[in-house]
Amino acid sequence: PSNISAWWNFGSLLALCLGAQIVTGLFLAMHYTSDISMAFSSVAHICRDVNYGWLIRNLHANGASFFFICLYLHIGRGLYYGSYLYKETWNIGVVLFLLVMMTAFVGYVLPWGQMSFWG
Repeated sequence: PSNISAWWNFGSLLALCLGAQIVTGLFLAMHYTSDISMAFSSVAHICRDVNYGWLIRNLHANGASFFFICLYLHIGRGLYYGSYLYKETWNIGVVLFLLVMMTAFVGYVLPWGQMSFWG
């Protein structure tokens, strides 16, 4: 189509970010303890004692932020180009957006730090 521009790349960037989030999340899950009294300590253990754990955690945290930047640009592009006119596709996108928001909230709470408590 004639209106294809760089704005149409954000769907692919979302897939790339999601893949990176899954890979780094799996590596973090290998050392994470989900017990309430041990969760924060396990995150500290990942950052201090696991080889490149600090890097994987920072990639995961910053990857989540980059994912949401791409997501909002993707939604903005859809609004600008009138993609909401395709009701079924748009509704699937809204459901996926809500699922992503819920998943991000759970990921935000998992470390059981002060920010997690007040989140």
